[in-house]
Amino acid sequence: MANTKYVFVTGGVTSSLGKGIIAASLAKLLQERGYRVTIQKFDPYINIDPGTLNPYEHGECFVTDDGAETDLDLGHYERFLDVRTSQANNVTTGRVYQSVIDKERKGEFLGKTVQVVPHITNEIKDRIQILGKSGNYDVVITELGGTVGDIESLPYVESVRQLTWELGEHNAVVIHLTLIPYLAAAGELKTKPTQHSVKMMMQNGLNPDILVCRSEHFIPDEIKRKLALFCNVQKEDVISSLDAETIYDVPNLMLHEGLDKVVLKKLAMTSTKEPKLIEWNKFVEKHKNPLHKVKIGVIGKYVELQDAYKSIAEAFIHAGSSQRIKVKVEWIHSEEINQENITKKLHGLSGIMVAPGFGNRGTEGKIETIKYARENNIPFMGICLGMQMAVIEFARNVVGLDGANSTEMFDNLKYPVINLMQDQKEVTDMGGTMRLGAWGCQLDHDSKAYKAYNQTIISERHRHRYEFNSNFKEQIETAGMKATGINPKTGLVEVVEIPSHPWFVAVQYHPEYKSTVLNPHPLFVDFVNASLEHVQSK
Repeated sequence: MANTKYVFVTGGVTSSLGKGIIAASLAKLLQERGYRVTIQKFDPYINIDPGTLNPYEHGECFVTDDGAETDLDLGHYERFLDVRTSQANNVTTGRVYQSVIDKERKGEFLGKTVQVVPHITNEIKDRIQILGKSGNYDVVITELGGTVGDIESLPYVESVRQLTWELGEHNAVVIHLTLIPYLAAAGELKTKPTQHSVKMMMQNGLNPDILVCRSEHFIPDEIKRKLALFCNVQKEDVISSLDAETIYDVPNLMLHEGLDKVVLKKLAMTSTKEPKLIEWNKFVEKHKNPLHKVKIGVIGKYVELQDAYKSIAEAFIHAGSSQRIKVKVEWIHSEEINQENITKKLHGLSGIMVAPGFGNRGTEGKIETIKYARENNIPFMGICLGMQMAVIEFARNVVGLDGANSTEMFDNLKYPVINLMQDQKEVTDMGGTMRLGAWGCQLDHDSKAYKAYNQTIISERHRHRYEFNSNFKEQIETAGMKATGINPKTGLVEVVEIPSHPWFVAVQYHPEYKSTVLNPHPLFVDFVNASLEHVQSK
């Protein structure tokens, strides 16, 4: 009998039903019961990782401490569980095939014909069990990306079929997340799409143990009985998942529905500890009952798809709720900002953030935004490219380095205040080659960053190729922008501030990746508080 139990979460009928939120909510409930839980995501696309994907294609690329560029669902896992993920928590078809092909080239298959079954499926099964075999977890939840019936998902479904059989009874459970649509014309909920989805799973040899049914309407007992009968599960195994006010309500909804109890029963696990969700519900209560409001503008180039900045949006929720402040985020496209309309575009904002990004598109709008925030004493926060744009704006308009820019945008610059990192100059491959993962930073004691963190040495996650050009550091600091955070090993400038400004902090790293429900990021907390002070001072 295996020591670690496995839960598999599949999706049916349609995409975007929220497998990641259901997986994270179940994990939270099991964690509350005292179990050690982790979640992993298996994505069926052939990219090695989402690092080279356009945010419009796949939303945000979430970065882990160990430098893995991963699916944004890993952000949900960390935010819900307050447990760090790693490279092992996100696997793609591309990585699976690359590993198998590498083994074939080394002769590890002893001349055998390499096939999807058993070689690809064995690789998938091995990777599913890596975290379980570490001995660090009682339960490993595996979310399978895509929808049952997708051609690219078939090897994963087959791998789960084999693994559930190999693990034996009470060691694995399959949850199928599906949709129960409501037809207004007929005035009724329809179960047929779910029946077809489950039938498709069963044709592939995999029987769901539990159905979690998304719906906009209450699912009555007769519908649950019908689903149970035609989908070969017990009625108690049909769980309602009605649309929630926020994703943070879902753990409570799943607790009310008894999802954790059903899972534990099927895994033959006992727990005398009931989920209380005390700290979690304190957060939810504060989130829903704010005492103050601020409006913060986030200026970026991918604002049409808010999943592109998912961690930033969630970090504002965490920070605001911890202070009982409702943060209304105004998403503003940087390409639409110019000298003529900037006052109209940014009027009424309590704070301004310039978001991360890559490439030249929209950068001049970001620079105009930073100038506006600096000159009008509006609290400002820049992240990654936002920090680089802050340096460029200051170099141009305060230091007097006309045409200052980044070598990411233009070659042969007279004033390349942002330059390609030294260790990136010989890099030709795009995927997984940036400066990635957690790096240290030493903060000045008299800085706003130190005031926020209340510690000298911090560790934050990075994702960039370009850096502050230290050749211009003396000129820029003399003019009034200070480098207040430095990597002690490389000398890389990590944080810049303008001490004469009420709150102007820009960072090379991505603080949003480490913000969680129970541990809001201190820099976001301080920024939100500064934005409230700005409103109140008026």
